[in-house]
Amino acid sequence: MMAKSSITDVKRLAGPEKAAIVLLALGEEHTAIWEALDDEEIKEVSQAMAGLGSISASVVEELLVEFVSGMSSTGAIMGSYEQTQRLLSAFMPPEKVDQLMEEIRGPAGRTMWDKLGNVNEAVLANYLKNEYPQTVAVVLSKVKSDHAARVLASLPEDFALECVTRMLRMEPVQREILDKIEQTLRTEFMSNLARTSKRDSHEMMAEIFNNFDRQTEARFIAALEERNREAAERIRALMFVFEDLSKLDPGGVQTLLRATGKEQLALALKGASDKLREMFFSNMSERASKIMREDMESMGPVRLKDVDQAQVAMVQVAKDLAAKGEIMLAGAGAEDELIY
Repeated sequence: MMAKSSITDVKRLAGPEKAAIVLLALGEEHTAIWEALDDEEIKEVSQAMAGLGSISASVVEELLVEFVSGMSSTGAIMGSYEQTQRLLSAFMPPEKVDQLMEEIRGPAGRTMWDKLGNVNEAVLANYLKNEYPQTVAVVLSKVKSDHAARVLASLPEDFALECVTRMLRMEPVQREILDKIEQTLRTEFMSNLARTSKRDSHEMMAEIFNNFDRQTEARFIAALEERNREAAERIRALMFVFEDLSKLDPGGVQTLLRATGKEQLALALKGASDKLREMFFSNMSERASKIMREDMESMGPVRLKDVDQAQVAMVQVAKDLAAKGEIMLAGAGAEDELIY
């Protein structure tokens, strides 16, 4: 991802961005100012601060004339998630900081309904399909009509029609019910969505390990276990490997099959467990399944390296589909589904 260019024009800054730059320049010694803001103002300024990037010294000078004499000629400052979190931690309880930072990392938008409008419709539909139709009806009545249409189209048809029926009969929703739905979305959906957007060094390393062939992966994991068993276990838990595709639902399997070449699939399945093989076969037509089995038999012995490459490629296709919200993946060793 390309770095943001430095902010050089004060006129292009909104009020919350100007406030964020002033507070960044004041730093951790002057956090008492934050205490004068209400929760919504803190959230708005924090959102702006976390997305600032680099601010040129000239902009800082214009906004903080009385303080600029103490700054160097290269007195640029940097707004980032880490800096924002550090400043907030100086005067807010840790749990409140975590909640606020999770909201900032999640989809943009001032209200919950604004945020939902920026969530991929397939991802939102995957969450809502497990809710009561009446709840879904309320949620869809609160988001923009074009987004609601895309979400409805992504839901199972019978369920979607039930939601439409509820929307047609819906009366004004009591404030306390709306607040409860909003709180549930915040704690169960948005926080999960924000958490999956975080990327720490173990997640990055797990992705690298996913791209090793089997022998190299085993060698590195074994070596790392000797030096740092905790890190090795965490990486192993975060890795998504070929056998984890068994956690896909039938719709996800069929989407993946459509996106995978027949030769690549045949090679990958040569090295798969019987259970995973049967799962793929059961999601094909009887004719396609028979042809695939025959193709695999006619291959004869294949090199382990070729099987590994085919499996890694299929995992990457699955991750790409998950990133687009077209399928749901469950992490290795995870008890709950992760929303990508």
